[in-house]
Amino acid sequence: MPVWFFRPDSSDRPRPTVVLTNGSDGQNIDMWSYGVPAALERGWNALVYDGPGQGQLLFVDEIPFSSRWESVVSPIVDWLYRRPDVDRSRIALTGMSMGGNLAPRAAAFPADIRGIVTDDKAKTNQIWNRDIVPQLSAVDRFTFQKRLECFSAAAMRAARAGELLTDFWTPAQAVIALDLSSVARRITAPTLVLDYDDEQFYPGQPRELYGLLRGPKDYVRLTAAEGAQLHCSPMAPQRHCQVVFDWLEEVLDRPRR
Repeated sequence: MPVWFFRPDSSDRPRPTVVLTNGSDGQNIDMWSYGVPAALERGWNALVYDGPGQGQLLFVDEIPFSSRWESVVSPIVDWLYRRPDVDRSRIALTGMSMGGNLAPRAAAFPADIRGIVTDDKAKTNQIWNRDIVPQLSAVDRFTFQKRLECFSAAAMRAARAGELLTDFWTPAQAVIALDLSSVARRITAPTLVLDYDDEQFYPGQPRELYGLLRGPKDYVRLTAAEGAQLHCSPMAPQRHCQVVFDWLEEVLDRPRR
């Protein structure tokens, strides 16, 4: 995996480190606005990476999303453990947009589309090609091309050709496999769940995730009053980072039991 490691200076003093996880269609440069400078300003290291379904791994290596995101993050943590400039007891993982689902191994799947997916691949694809695709508007067609490409190399190649894949069943299985409901209760690390006024893509799901968690947890809603509404606070990344890093510093400074 491509990895970019940032640190405040060239010393080998062990420092807290944050691993920044991007979403489904963002570029790694986005993480500069959503975490790297905020980490460096506070004396933290920051790591940015392209995982399966993202950046280089998707568009060059044609590797789609994995439902086992722990197998993506584990080697990154192993690599950090070997660095003298990383405090092993103070490593945090964040996720932006869909990365907030990937970090705890989850992703959303629209209910109206989920309804056409059956255990029968041929039947599902027949419904998709006969009943769904012909009814799609140009905007919806483009949206499907864009959203499905990170779950299937075939879908990505079709999108590049300006086409919509005919095998909907295969990427649908990859999306469904990212369901969090059966694993969220296993998360024991302190977890911050962010929500936003006027969330367009995951309305209600941050609160749902918060309710599933059984370990130490906090929920913060970013609001229109502070200019931080909409998905991932696009008009207020500084506020987004302030909330995240204030919480991280407070949690990592708590006495350990």
